[in-house]
Amino acid sequence: MAVRQTVARVVRPVVVRGLLAKERLKTGVTFNPLSRQWRDDPVPLFERLREKDPVHYSELIGGWVVSRHEDVDAILRDHHRFSSDPRRGPNADVLAALEVTQSMLNLDPPDHTRTRSLVTQAFTPRAIEGWRERIEAVISDLFAEIGEAAEFDVMECLAVPLPVVVIAEILGVPPSDLPRFKAWSDDIARTLEPSMSAEDGGRAQRARQELGDYFGAIIEARRAEPRDDLITSLVQAEAAGERLTHDELLATLVLLLVAGNETTTNLIGNGTLALLRHPEQQRWLRDHPEQVESAVEELLRFDSPVQINGRTTLVEVEVGGKRIPPQRQVILLQGAANYDPLRWERPHGLDLSRGDKGHLSFGRGIHYCVGAPLARMEAQMLFPRMLARWPNLRLAERDASFRPNVVLRGLERLPVRVD
Repeated sequence: MAVRQTVARVVRPVVVRGLLAKERLKTGVTFNPLSRQWRDDPVPLFERLREKDPVHYSELIGGWVVSRHEDVDAILRDHHRFSSDPRRGPNADVLAALEVTQSMLNLDPPDHTRTRSLVTQAFTPRAIEGWRERIEAVISDLFAEIGEAAEFDVMECLAVPLPVVVIAEILGVPPSDLPRFKAWSDDIARTLEPSMSAEDGGRAQRARQELGDYFGAIIEARRAEPRDDLITSLVQAEAAGERLTHDELLATLVLLLVAGNETTTNLIGNGTLALLRHPEQQRWLRDHPEQVESAVEELLRFDSPVQINGRTTLVEVEVGGKRIPPQRQVILLQGAANYDPLRWERPHGLDLSRGDKGHLSFGRGIHYCVGAPLARMEAQMLFPRMLARWPNLRLAERDASFRPNVVLRGLERLPVRVD
């Protein structure tokens, strides 16, 4: 066993280097999302791909990598020729045999249409607006816990607890269960990452089982005794005479938990880091809090919480002058598309007055993030209050620490000082 593990550790890097060398010879550029540079600063990698080979065949993943805004936008909107369901991809037989219930994130019409129509009834603008007062109270409580501290971690004190408290209350989860709630969310989110280890996979499987049991008990309780929460709304929601099945309801709740936590946490963390690294923009937002809607859109573009999306071709398609056969994996670099100079002037500059919603951070088309209004509201409420409370906020350390993720880009920690 030890010998096999040693050989695997040696052979795997050799194989990766060989595949990347083959890519570089063919196109002059490589796609290696597991590199340290991708984690620390992927923007230069985005540029090289867009400039040298915007529709790039990756030997490493055995699929196509698309990096221009126009192409990524078009593919995200085209659910007729590009599938979101991994069971329709190269490993269709294996995945189909597992018989795992898919969340709406990985469904195509008509299943996606039915599922999403039921879920969106609980995410109407009026419903989201009804949470404004509670979000403000949560922010005030978090500020009070920080108190007069001269230094604190934005991730630990604000970016992590705010979304988890809000989504837990929306779902109807008791506050005493929040630690377990967050731990389950973190473990399941790792399944989106290609760097996931066998140990990560085991933890995620246990988290799904425990979370399924947990939600299952709450679902049955809400059927018997409805309450004013999202789980009750989903249990009762109907469209065209249909309801979510029990398995679909569980998959939806898991998706809402992970999406409600991870993406908003990353938006707050990445956005705060961008403000700290651009003090003139930080001052602008502090002096113009009424412009926060514009500011949040630019922060979403500048360092997207979700960097990568994926689709599978259903038919032969042409993208950027290249033909891609059916049943091929297509990797969409949303982060790269957000820096396309053909779409934005000075994309490398942070300009909070830009107010352009053309970014792809929440996706496009039928899979546009259903929780986007909630994420926007939390960020729009937090940033002005944070800058008013701590007008001279600055980094406590030279470098921020990003998690070793590829799909969900976010910080492990963000220590700041209060002058």
